[in-house]
Amino acid sequence: MISKLNSMRVLDARKIPYVVTEYDAARAFHSATDAAQLIGAPVESVYKTLVVLREPPKSGKPLLVMLAASRQVDLKLLAQSLGAPKQKLRMATPREAEALTGLQVGGISALALLHRGFEIVLDEPARALDQIHISAGERGVDLRLAVNDLITVTGARVVKVTRGREP
Repeated sequence: MISKLNSMRVLDARKIPYVVTEYDAARAFHSATDAAQLIGAPVESVYKTLVVLREPPKSGKPLLVMLAASRQVDLKLLAQSLGAPKQKLRMATPREAEALTGLQVGGISALALLHRGFEIVLDEPARALDQIHISAGERGVDLRLAVNDLITVTGARVVKVTRGREP
């Protein structure tokens, strides 16, 4: 069993219930969709966390964007949803994401980075879910918790990040 991670300590301190699932991240793991299969959860309830940067960098905090594993972030829609339609956003490279977060891609978690200066965003379709699966802050460790608890503890802004059919 994995020792307590920062994300778990945050939830424990606030007495928020969660379930930990561990899986072999080295085994056929290339995406959040693969992670959904490894933990046996519906893909629409498994959310990945992406690092999005503002251009120029001094124009605002980097973003941690949580969206369903099967979806792709729409940077123009994200900028519009944040009330900055003319702002240029770009995806961080894996190297940039790891340098900014101190976490390995595939294990980036908003819960583990609450005091690291990121703006946290959750894609609007998450509101239709009762429970959500997110990374615990380490590849191969998943947390399942109530969506409302995730929003409360992270202070996430819930906005449209993706286009297409709702889950």
